[in-house]
Amino acid sequence: METKVQEIADWMLQEVKEVGTLHQEAAVAYIVQNYGEQYLYVNENGNQSIDKEVKKLFKKLHGGRAAWDRDGFFWAWT
Repeated sequence: METKVQEIADWMLQEVKEVGTLHQEAAVAYIVQNYGEQYLYVNENGNQSIDKEVKKLFKKLHGGRAAWDRDGFFWAWT
């Protein structure tokens, strides 16, 4: 059985592949609604961010094919 971290990372990959982009705000809302706030943390800028283990696995899954846009707070399929 997949762990919740795996499920979230898989969902993120599917979203960015299908839609072309995944905004952090939308990902955070989805995670809270479906998995709870334990998969989030407040970063140094005071913003909600996705759990580091989730992001680490997501990065491994996309293998460099998704890029993070710092200004827009979203990932885009490259």
